[in-house]
Amino acid sequence: MFIQNSNIRDIETIFSLYHAAVDYQRKNGYNLWPEFERDLIEKEISEKRHYKITEGNEIACVFSIIYNDPIIWEEKDKDPSVYLHRISTNPVFKGKGIMNLIKDWAANHARENNKKFIRIDTWGDNEKLKEYYLNCGFGYAGQKHLPQPTTLPQHYWGLTLSLFEIEV
Repeated sequence: MFIQNSNIRDIETIFSLYHAAVDYQRKNGYNLWPEFERDLIEKEISEKRHYKITEGNEIACVFSIIYNDPIIWEEKDKDPSVYLHRISTNPVFKGKGIMNLIKDWAANHARENNKKFIRIDTWGDNEKLKEYYLNCGFGYAGQKHLPQPTTLPQHYWGLTLSLFEIEV
């Protein structure tokens, strides 16, 4: 598998993976991702912050990164970090260790960019995903309750998030 920047030609596949993730969330009774704005994804692509994992000609997974997340991480955001967001795996590739591939890539990316942490969050009540992140080597960094409203997108309003990090 190979990680590279997404490009605008990938946009339909990216959204199909987001829709597959929402279907999985719905089927398992989890909170649902909203319909992400196309402009947001196009901006991430143009800023080289959106990535795809490919195997052959197939996209196995997509994810995005940012370097600051002060509303969620507050004071800890002062630590130079890479924040992973919107990881969405093609259902055909589930169970193939993709999160460990992302984690290893993010650790290298963090070191190359003088960052000290890899960070990720998920809904506070998603016990299965919390356990998964712990099993992938992330340390639990606590919970964060977000106010309603916040300057984050509406799907974050009023949520409690579980926070995870790895020091690199």
